Amino acid sequence: MKKIASTVLALSLALSSTTAFAGGPVVVVEEAAPAVEAASPRSGWIVPVIIGLVVICAIACGNDDDEPAPAVAG
Repeated sequence: MKKIASTVLALSLALSSTTAFAGGPVVVVEEAAPAVEAASPRSGWIVPVIIGLVVICAIACGNDDDEPAPAVAG
């Protein structure tokens, strides 16, 4: 009986120890939270272009407050 019990005990220890270490150590690595960035507006160039056109028009149109030239009698 002792031979069977010791054989069963040795066999159970051998089988359980190999399955306990079969997977190796488990290393849990926490991933960093993804950085949330605001999307740039698609129409970001429209406002500067419109302001530029208004400034160019104001310069080109000039001032209409000039006094009219005197009529030449002739």
